[in-house]
Amino acid sequence: MNDKISKILSIVTGLIGLIAVYFLVRIIMEGDDVVKESVDVQNSLVSPYITFAIWILAITATLAIVFSLVNMVKHPKLLKQTLISLVFMGAVLAISYVMASDAAVTNASGNVLEYGEKGAVSKWVSTGIWYTVILGAIALLGILADFVKSLVSK
Repeated sequence: MNDKISKILSIVTGLIGLIAVYFLVRIIMEGDDVVKESVDVQNSLVSPYITFAIWILAITATLAIVFSLVNMVKHPKLLKQTLISLVFMGAVLAISYVMASDAAVTNASGNVLEYGEKGAVSKWVSTGIWYTVILGAIALLGILADFVKSLVSK
């Protein structure tokens, strides 16, 4: 059964690759300047390529989510671990949000940048930065702990 699925997936993957190459070759044949300047050429060549890519992304994301949910339902321990992980990530997000500033974004001279006004957008950008910093620090601590553990166990 796995060999059949593997062959089918290989054929589908190859077909997707061939379609993408077809679009790419058509765009290259038109030339860079023509594609940049002509809206008609963009609509006839680039737009279908982008639509194809969006559909492939949507199908892939949907399949990944569906199979992940099915796997979690089949294995309750995975569901429990996933929920614990989501709660942890939510807690880190909450901490990041509390630490974030909603002040206006300024340049080196102290002037407010365009679209850098004080408010919710600035708060969420700062939250994203803090979220990344906290998760990066946790990852570094984990790597460091594993390194020390490997040194001690030898």
